[in-house]
Amino acid sequence: MVAAVFPAAGSSTRMGGGFNKNFLELAGEPILIRTLKTFSQVERVKFLIVIVAAHEVETVEKLLSAEKNLKPWRVTVGGSERQFSIANGLKLLPDDAEIILVHDAARPLISLQTIDNVIDAAEKFGGAIAAVPAKDTIKIIDAENFVKFTPPRKEMSVVQTPQGFKREILLRAYEKAAEENFLGTDDSSLVERLGVRIKIVTSSYDNIKITTPEDIHIAETILRSGRK
Repeated sequence: MVAAVFPAAGSSTRMGGGFNKNFLELAGEPILIRTLKTFSQVERVKFLIVIVAAHEVETVEKLLSAEKNLKPWRVTVGGSERQFSIANGLKLLPDDAEIILVHDAARPLISLQTIDNVIDAAEKFGGAIAAVPAKDTIKIIDAENFVKFTPPRKEMSVVQTPQGFKREILLRAYEKAAEENFLGTDDSSLVERLGVRIKIVTSSYDNIKITTPEDIHIAETILRSGRK
């Protein structure tokens, strides 16, 4: 079975700070709930783990308890870094969870098709991540902000979530990172250190992460367009 882990403990500084952006409403529904409802529609996803700040646990539990269309869930406390938060969430995995998805709670426009495709690829290859081709030219720079070189754009992907992995692979990657005090930028970067090849699953540019107030307006436009 598939379990999904949702880091949602960020401070939302780029949103203005002082509140958790995942509680903001998007088209009349909290971002967090919209994200969890989407994953709950995926047949193979059987369990949800939500990670929030310590002072938000009770609030989120009440919020989720009021929803009738969610798969079984648990809420736990986040850490000082995203990686530590997810490590806390992994402790709550059901014994029969074979594939683990990690998805930013603040990406509420993820499609059912992308979720299914990531699960399929994770089952086949051991690790898979949603991504889209880079639209912009990427420059590799040095410490003084001078361009070192320009990688071919066709070889560049902009990484999203969900990221999916076989259970034993993801747990081993987190154990290795903890032992070596390695802090990665995403789950894939931890798994890559094991020598596991990660499969890219083509996602949609609509799968945006709500980070700034402008992103709310963009997401609402996407929903109104019917593309979601």
